[in-house]
Amino acid sequence: MAKTILDFEKPIIELEAKLEEMKKYSDNLDIEKEIIRIEGKVKQLKEELFKDLSRWQRVQLARHPDRPFTLDHILAMTESFVELHGDRLFKDDKAIVGGLAQLGDHKVVIIGHQKGRDTKSNLYRNFGMPNPEGYRKALRLMKLAEKFNKPVITLLDTPGAFPGLEAEERGQAEAIAKNLFEMSRLRVPIIVVIIGEGASGGALGIGVGDRILMLENCWYSVISPESCSSILWRSWEYKEQAAEALKLTAPDLLDQKIIDRIIPEPMGGAHKDHKEAAEILKNILIEELNDLVKIKPDKLIANRLEKFGAMGAFVE
Repeated sequence: MAKTILDFEKPIIELEAKLEEMKKYSDNLDIEKEIIRIEGKVKQLKEELFKDLSRWQRVQLARHPDRPFTLDHILAMTESFVELHGDRLFKDDKAIVGGLAQLGDHKVVIIGHQKGRDTKSNLYRNFGMPNPEGYRKALRLMKLAEKFNKPVITLLDTPGAFPGLEAEERGQAEAIAKNLFEMSRLRVPIIVVIIGEGASGGALGIGVGDRILMLENCWYSVISPESCSSILWRSWEYKEQAAEALKLTAPDLLDQKIIDRIIPEPMGGAHKDHKEAAEILKNILIEELNDLVKIKPDKLIANRLEKFGAMGAFVE
C-alpha cells in the first residue's frame, strides 16, 4: 500500500529521504558531519511545523489512514483482550468493537469505533460509521461492566453515525439518545478518549464520561468542516475557514472545558509511531483510572451530571 503523505509533511519527508540515502553510503564516504547536520535540520523542521499547525492541518492528521485505530491501541496497550460481539437484538456492528481487557492492574471494558485501512476493510467496518446495533452493542457492554463493577474506556474515531435509511428505520436517534441517558448514570468510572475524528452524535453516542481526554492531533465537533462549509457557503471549498470557525481542536476544547486533558502524540503525529502513541495513552489512562476508582458511585454520577450540565452555559 502506498504511503500517504500530507501536503504540509512533504518538506520533512523529502529531507528524511535524503538522509536515508546518505546513510546508505556513509560507510564508504566521509559524510558523517553532513548527516548530523541534516538530522538536526529534520528535527528543527518538525518542531517548527508541528508547533503551529492550523486547525485544518490537525483535521487532516486526525484522518490520516496510517493513524492507529481503536484495535491498534487496544492490542498495543492491553493484555488478555476478549472481544464481545452483537447487540442481542439485530446483529453485530463491525463499526464498533469492544470487550474485556487488562490495562495495567485494572480489569476494564473497552469500546471504540473501528475504521478500515483499505477499501475492503472499510466496507467491512462501514468506514467507522455505526448503525443503531453498534450503539446497542456498546450499551450492552457498558451494562456488563456495571454489573461486574469494571471501569469503562471508550475510544472515539468516527466521521459520524451511519445516515442511511435502514439505520433510521432501526432507530438510530433513539439508540444514541438512550446511550447518552444510560451513560450519564452508569455506576462505574467512564473515561472517553478522542483518538481521531469525533463527529457529531456518532461520536457522542459513546462519549459521555467522567474524564474526556483527547489526542493532540484530533478534532471533535457537532459537524465536519466540509459539511459546515457546504451549509454556509454551498461549497466544500471553504472547509479550512469552517475548521477555524468551529474551533474543533484539542487546545480549543480544553479552553472551552469540553475536554479535561490533551494527550501528547509522538513527534509528527500518532501515525509515525503506533507503539509510542499507545504507550503514552496507556500511562495516562492508568493514571486517570487510579484516581477514578477511589470515587464512590453516587459521587461519580453527581460529578458527571454537573460536568455535562455546565457545558454550553453562558452568562451575559
